[in-house]
Amino acid sequence: MSTESNWTKDEAQIRTLRNNLANAVYTKSVDGVMSHYAANPVMFELAPPLQIRGDERTGKQNLEQWFATFQGPIGYEIRDLHITVDHEVAFCCSLNRISGMRSNGDQTDIWVRETLCFRKIDNEWKVVHEHQSVPLYMDGSNKAAVDLKPSG
Repeated sequence: MSTESNWTKDEAQIRTLRNNLANAVYTKSVDGVMSHYAANPVMFELAPPLQIRGDERTGKQNLEQWFATFQGPIGYEIRDLHITVDHEVAFCCSLNRISGMRSNGDQTDIWVRETLCFRKIDNEWKVVHEHQSVPLYMDGSNKAAVDLKPSG
C-alpha cells in the first residue's frame, strides 16, 4: 500500500475517532470519551486546573462533573476540522459548538477552539494531548469571549 493511501486511511480513522468523541460527549459517556485517550495524556481543558498531566482519574472526574451540569444530551457540533497525519503522529484542530440545557435551567451555546494530538499506539490512534480554549477580550477585563461565532 502506498504512503498516500496509508495517510488517507489514517485520516479517515482520525475523522471517525473525532466523530466518536463528539458522540460520546453528546451522550455524556465518560468511558466513551476516555476510551480514545492514551494512558498518560496531557490535557489543557476549559475547566481548571491549568493542565492535567497523565492523571486519568482527574480527567474522568472533570468529565463527570461537567456532564452533570447538563439536563440532557450535550449538543456538540464540529466545524472547520483540519487533520494532519504522518506515520505515527497526527493532529486535528477545529471550532466546536457546545450547547444544551444546564441543570440550573440556563441554556449554553458557546464556540470553543480545540486541538487534539494523536499517536499511533499498537496500531491504533489515541489522543495524547488535548488543548481547548476560548479567546479573551484584550481590553483588561479578563473576560472570556464566549459570545463569538465562526464566520461564514
